[in-house]
Amino acid sequence: MSGRPLDVLEASLGERVTVRLKSGDEYVGELAGYDQHMNLVLEDVTIPVEGGLDDEAPVEDTTIIRGDNVVSITP
Repeated sequence: MSGRPLDVLEASLGERVTVRLKSGDEYVGELAGYDQHMNLVLEDVTIPVEGGLDDEAPVEDTTIIRGDNVVSITP
């Protein structure tokens, strides 16, 4: 997958992505939406815990992440 950042997000709609924030937190969820500021809407979100993916902690069904906090988005 290559191209401009918003093209990559468009191709990732409905797919699981990993979002890393400035704080170091990570969220894994289905990309439900985004805007030109890279504000993100994730659904069915989990937060990986240090023990590995088997120990994920569930979060709310829908999470909105402000684009200013995003360091990386991995499809």
